Amino acid sequence: MKITKYGHACVRLEKAGRAIVIDAGELTPQSEAWDGVEAALVTHEHIDHFSADNLRDVPAIFTCEALARRIPGLRTHAVLAGTTFSVAGFDISVVGEKHHFHHPDVPPVDNVGFLVDGEVFHPGDALTIVDAPTLLVPGQAPWLTTPMMIEYLRASAPKRAYAIHEGLVNEWGLKVLDGVLEMEAERAVSDYRRLETGESVDI
Repeated sequence: MKITKYGHACVRLEKAGRAIVIDAGELTPQSEAWDGVEAALVTHEHIDHFSADNLRDVPAIFTCEALARRIPGLRTHAVLAGTTFSVAGFDISVVGEKHHFHHPDVPPVDNVGFLVDGEVFHPGDALTIVDAPTLLVPGQAPWLTTPMMIEYLRASAPKRAYAIHEGLVNEWGLKVLDGVLEMEAERAVSDYRRLETGESVDI
């Protein structure tokens, strides 16, 4: 499987000439992320994870119930925790239900994570622990601290962790994030790092 990181929380997954995209939101301007994909997976409704314009021509969208109700005209399929389905040659398991707590006056919105082929886990905006060899770990968010990210990595203990969700961070913040990931990689003797926009890895 080939993973390509795009803007903010977006990744494109390719296998055997077929592709899907996860969380191609408003902070993902690169149209190559979703060009030719057979489906889009969307973890939740926040604009950094979802863009109707970006996904207008995608044949199928799989997402949480709350967002599916808002976009009925976009060939949308609502999925819940425990759901499994196959699309574009990928086997998908849905994990998690709610966004991480982020404001005392705002109830968490629906948020589902996607485990792809039992190999790659995209949690969206949650710190759901899943036994997956490859974790797409949130690197920065208003609801996330560095100790929380480290605890999540240690609890999940993946073989590989690639930081996403860093679109609000300037160059100095990215250096700090890279340093934290480097220290954790050395501790875990694993491949933990941030992928640059457009960078791909094969797993």
